[in-house]
Amino acid sequence: MLKNERMRKQFKNHIYSGKALQLPVAPDALAAKIAEKLGFDAVFSAGYATSASAFAMPDRGVTDFGKSLERTRDIINAVDIPVFADSDTGYGDLENVRRTVENYEAIGAAGIFIEDQVWPKRCGHMSGKMVEPTETLEEKIKVAVAARKNDDFLIMSRTDARTVYDLEEAIERSRRYKAAGADLIFIESPRSFEEFEEIHEAFPDTFMMANMIEGGLTPLTKTAELEKLGFNIIVYPTALTYAQAYTEKNLLQTLLDEGTTENYQDKMITFDEFNDFIGLDEVNQRDSAYAPENMLKYMN
Repeated sequence: MLKNERMRKQFKNHIYSGKALQLPVAPDALAAKIAEKLGFDAVFSAGYATSASAFAMPDRGVTDFGKSLERTRDIINAVDIPVFADSDTGYGDLENVRRTVENYEAIGAAGIFIEDQVWPKRCGHMSGKMVEPTETLEEKIKVAVAARKNDDFLIMSRTDARTVYDLEEAIERSRRYKAAGADLIFIESPRSFEEFEEIHEAFPDTFMMANMIEGGLTPLTKTAELEKLGFNIIVYPTALTYAQAYTEKNLLQTLLDEGTTENYQDKMITFDEFNDFIGLDEVNQRDSAYAPENMLKYMN
């Protein structure tokens, strides 16, 4: 079985088992590799982290289809665990949604979500959002499901109607998105644990995603508690981005203040540890195996 097929099946089987899956959003391939090494079963590639790491800009629709696809592909190529992807609004009309599905499936993503915000969209926990009429994402979900070549490539609907309108509207929209063919649903920014319970009551037999943003609108909730309510995709979109920014700021301030990084080394991975982590020995071994002097035996 090819890697892409194996990753999709692995992800789908985990989700459909009902067991919760913690997905850190990886800003880049290195972060994804760290998550894999630590034992995470999957990672997420999403717009907030890509906007920050690629452009040093907020999640306000600046990350287009090409950059999002490129970053997701880089992450997929770096790890041997499934990668789920944020595809924003599908990047345009129905033909663009078809293109989005075909391309994300081709690079090996485990699946994507598509949302009902008006473009240019923004982070679900920022103010000023607008949402499209329900019919717009209904049609996009239908096109997305028809465009995929393998049913193991999962399609998730996302609605931001909780913030724009209320929870009742978000639930009703998600019912229609599920009826249109969405495998998974995501209601962005519930305001309380009680709202998580309401969502569970509305979708007792549906696999759902919860978004845990530090400092966001939704209370940070333990995975075990969310799992009991049927939320088995628990995503951390900002944690690694915030941790990277915090660490880099402190390191650079130390360098400015002291003129050296010597006193910061206890907070850093060592030269040898890092080279081991990123597989320098394996690269050197491959390089040696295919060196000209070692290839002569195949030329006689």
